[in-house]
Amino acid sequence: MTKAEKPLFQEGAIMQDSLKDKQIVLGVCGGIAAYKSVELLRMLVKQGAEVRVLMTRNAQSFVGPLTFEALSGRPVGRDLFDDAAQGSIRHIEWARNAHAVIIAPATANMIGKLAGGIADDALSTFLLAVTAPRLICPSMNTHMYENMAVQRNLDQLEADGYHIIEPAAGELACGETGPGRLAEPAYIVDRLFHHLCKKDWSGIRVLVTAGPTREAIDPVRYISNHSSGKMGYAVARAAEYRGAEVTLVSGPTRLAPPFGVKTVDVVSACEMAAAVFEHGAEADLIIKVAAVADYRPQTAAAHKIKKSAEEMSLPLVKNMDILKELGEHKRGRVLVGFAAETDDLTEYALAKLKAKHLDMIVGNLVGSPSSGFGADTNQVTLYHADGTQEALPNMAKETVAHVLLDRIHTRFFAKKVDHDSC
Repeated sequence: MTKAEKPLFQEGAIMQDSLKDKQIVLGVCGGIAAYKSVELLRMLVKQGAEVRVLMTRNAQSFVGPLTFEALSGRPVGRDLFDDAAQGSIRHIEWARNAHAVIIAPATANMIGKLAGGIADDALSTFLLAVTAPRLICPSMNTHMYENMAVQRNLDQLEADGYHIIEPAAGELACGETGPGRLAEPAYIVDRLFHHLCKKDWSGIRVLVTAGPTREAIDPVRYISNHSSGKMGYAVARAAEYRGAEVTLVSGPTRLAPPFGVKTVDVVSACEMAAAVFEHGAEADLIIKVAAVADYRPQTAAAHKIKKSAEEMSLPLVKNMDILKELGEHKRGRVLVGFAAETDDLTEYALAKLKAKHLDMIVGNLVGSPSSGFGADTNQVTLYHADGTQEALPNMAKETVAHVLLDRIHTRFFAKKVDHDSC
């Protein structure tokens, strides 16, 4: 499957309740894309966020406040002097308590106000008091977006510490085609996670492998395994959130490439080996999560093999052991492997750790509905080269990814950067 054939995003890629106890303020300006803000609000609430909505007067002409109140479970801020004299004070309180603010859609008018420091309504006044991360999501006519004044204002906002979520290109409601469409809600949520994470992996180059490989028998058949790629994609995504420069070498999956990650799609074990050696040459860390086929057919038939005899022999040849090859030529890199086993996990994991010269190996027993291939959760044990072991409870693969990065960072990279994780 090529990158173009993959879906743009799986909402489930972010674990449920990831924003639990986070105070998020959603600002909605007067643009046709305001209807997408409803879906954005739904996603934020689904992730456990406590969301408050502030609307400009013009925004209420596109979507009624009652819609946002129903989904957020909270009153919508609409005027600087809501609830008599308490209105302005309440907005300052929202600014003080916010963990992040998203303005979606952000109109040219609001962008200009913020760039000039103007505070003449509830939303612009509120934003001047915010110290938390602020995400600006422009949405407007293509020519308006490309106007020099708007671009100058966006540059000023970026210089002032705002995070600009670039609009998508495509057909707009006005009939124009080009940049100006509000970024998809799922992308905005993903970038919110990115900006909420501390960047303890900043400056570290990471290569992750994920998914299965396919070894062709003929043009319609292949040898493969049940790996979904979820664990490897979770590791790549978590590393990008935390500031690493990430390359993901992926076998065929149905997962969307993580945002901000350089993704290299491969099919066979030979292709994966070539990609790993090419893109991993400058990596500080390689995390080998992919389930690579140990063997491939000696010869792949040029045409579909027809059914004939009752039995058929298929000669196989051994594929390169990519992880072992990396271990024998580490060149100062940190090398982490994965071991998916059906029995005797500790025995097999420790044997691989030693034989392949790894710094750490992550072992898990496959076959359980709640752990291993295809599951959204995983239960793993971390085995270190110094002999220490750590068994983790069953948890979401995204959580496993962050715990793994925590342990790797503490052991090998803590001297480079000293920050907390997400």
